[in-house]
Amino acid sequence: MISKLEQATVGFIGIGVMGKSMARHIMKAGHTVHVYTRTASKADDLVQEGAVWQATTAKLAAECDVIITMVGYPHDVEQIYLGENGLIANARSGAYLIDMTTSSPLLAARIHEAAAAKGRHALDAPVSGGDIGAREARLSIMVGGSEEDYEAVLPILKLMGTNIVLQGAAGAGQHTKMCNQIAIATNMIGVCEALAYAKHAGLNPEQVLKSIESGAAGSWSLSNLGPRMIAGNFEPGFYVKHFIKDMGIALESAREMGMDTPGLALAESLYRQLSELGYDEKGTQVLYKHWVKE
Repeated sequence: MISKLEQATVGFIGIGVMGKSMARHIMKAGHTVHVYTRTASKADDLVQEGAVWQATTAKLAAECDVIITMVGYPHDVEQIYLGENGLIANARSGAYLIDMTTSSPLLAARIHEAAAAKGRHALDAPVSGGDIGAREARLSIMVGGSEEDYEAVLPILKLMGTNIVLQGAAGAGQHTKMCNQIAIATNMIGVCEALAYAKHAGLNPEQVLKSIESGAAGSWSLSNLGPRMIAGNFEPGFYVKHFIKDMGIALESAREMGMDTPGLALAESLYRQLSELGYDEKGTQVLYKHWVKE
């Protein structure tokens, strides 16, 4: 391992709506970046810009000092990290493994323990900010792991985000992301109902938005997704299918702690209805269609 991660070779697994921008920021900072994604064509433009394609995650692991994963579901995370073909088994001794997927806190703890047993450093570091935050390198990054490992990878994390906080031991980053998703879930209901109310009252929703977004009702979702709702733009900054996954993890974690979350349960049920209607690949702002059908 090299001594300064500012000069590290970085692997990035998962080139999706957010991952592509995140990997690009790391490349622009001067790092050699190796990439892998199940659909190889998603990485074509990054490879043309200088990224190195790897055919398997094991081959990528063998080449990198830091490996970042940004995939879909906890079962994807488990498959990528654990087992004889996983990152932990194939990464370099002393490598830093950073999972930025929104995943299970219990799985994050398992990965941390398995990595430590093999002489690797694992952190869970889920993010918030959507496609806009990823594109502008303004993500909020919630980190679980040791303070020493956090300090080591902080220069890499700063290339992707501006609000980066160590929340505690392994799994704490994922628990914090659950807090984030719970807050978003019920807020999205309020945003959609408010803008739908404006429309049904015969108001100009754009004018209403100007009045309410800077006051007590203001939120990220209102300012950033409200305009998309009004414009009928439901393309994904964050997929419905992934939000349902996140809410499911939060509901399960809450049950494990003996906590009731009725607001979260309502939001999850509404999004499941959207999924049944075929909106899995749309952005979370498509919830607006529950009230405005056109």
